[in-house]
Amino acid sequence: MSRYRQYFNIPLLCSLFLISLILVSCFSGTKNNNTLNIWVHAGQEAERKTISAQAQRYNQSKPEIKVKLTFIPEGSYNSQVQAAALSNDLPDILEFDGPFVYNYVWQQNLIPIDEIISPEVKADLLPSIIAQGTYGNKLYSVGTFDSGLGIYGNRQQLETAGIRIPENNQDAWKVKEFNQALAKLAKQDPNQDGQVLDLKLNYGGEWFTYGFSPIIHSAGGTLLKQKGNSLQANSAINSRKSIKAINNLQTWIEKNYVDSNLDDAAFTSGRVALSWVGHWAYDGYKKALGNDLVLLPLPNFGQGSKTGQGSWNWGITANCKNPKAAVKFLEFLLQPQEILAMTNANGAVPATKSAIAQSPLYQEGAPLRLFAEQLLNSQTVPRPQTPGYAVVTSAFQQAVNNIIDGMEVKKALTQAAITIDIDIEDNQGYPQIW
Repeated sequence: MSRYRQYFNIPLLCSLFLISLILVSCFSGTKNNNTLNIWVHAGQEAERKTISAQAQRYNQSKPEIKVKLTFIPEGSYNSQVQAAALSNDLPDILEFDGPFVYNYVWQQNLIPIDEIISPEVKADLLPSIIAQGTYGNKLYSVGTFDSGLGIYGNRQQLETAGIRIPENNQDAWKVKEFNQALAKLAKQDPNQDGQVLDLKLNYGGEWFTYGFSPIIHSAGGTLLKQKGNSLQANSAINSRKSIKAINNLQTWIEKNYVDSNLDDAAFTSGRVALSWVGHWAYDGYKKALGNDLVLLPLPNFGQGSKTGQGSWNWGITANCKNPKAAVKFLEFLLQPQEILAMTNANGAVPATKSAIAQSPLYQEGAPLRLFAEQLLNSQTVPRPQTPGYAVVTSAFQQAVNNIIDGMEVKKALTQAAITIDIDIEDNQGYPQIW
């Protein structure tokens, strides 16, 4: 650093300080009530182009209040939010992955929007969007799209093996029937390796929580349970029901039914007949299989077929000086035509009933209607609604990794329970402090 000191002088330092203050003001939006500064995750290109066009349309329709987008890399998004919160530099509006809303509320970084969002707009939202955005009986976030989880099947292979094809969630295979279907498919596997199921193990990370925790809920279990005014993982994530449910996953792997899918082409190449994944795989699967593609619900492990849900949401930060203007932008994004602009770009499930009714993929009779029905009929399970979600999902992911590697299921889930409960205890149960 010493070789740069000769260039520093008092007038220059003063100028740089003033410039930094201006930049912080512009970036956070805390000192310019005519501009709404918004952080957006830098996801897929189609999403970036769509939200940019939406911001432009909004600015043209509302010249008195402008919106300014800042794209943040998805991989470091949460860490940058935390850093901005510490320095009081949060923007006016924040986009974030759904389960993080509870931590942001607990940190007092978001404000409730119940009293300022239009009742008509709120009534049009899917139950899953309301459930995900609610904490402490107050609504803090809304989204323009949600997600769907199910099994894509190769109709030709299923029919050849004589396997019944479920039509909806109520008709889902019970786990015993699903296990029998795997055995039949393995016996008639054209590749002769017996690997007939893709679980997207190549995804890793958050996918393990999103994709596999519904197994536990379908069996009547849960990742966390209420204990007084707090939550605990012990006797929940590692309960008898949870252990029994996840034992199935390990059994599928031990019986060699599961393709490791390192090339992410197990289903599209025809190596497997079934792929356990979400709505986002549809385009590639449809191109590969055409009319042989069929969408199926996840198996019923005892308490009905359940599915994961949740995606990126919008919230208004405590730094925002004009919440009523901020909510107007969110309501703009929640208009049916704007929702469809985004969901036609990313293939996700529209977040409102009115948009679903107009969607070519999710309306009545459309190819992905199953995903919409799951969300409309509350057959989905939000990821744990706790400020400690980051620890919960990390511990569950590690448990699934250990189970895949052959660790006893009870031991792996108990280790996860210990990790989660230590975090809860360290944070005094995450009490409501606002």
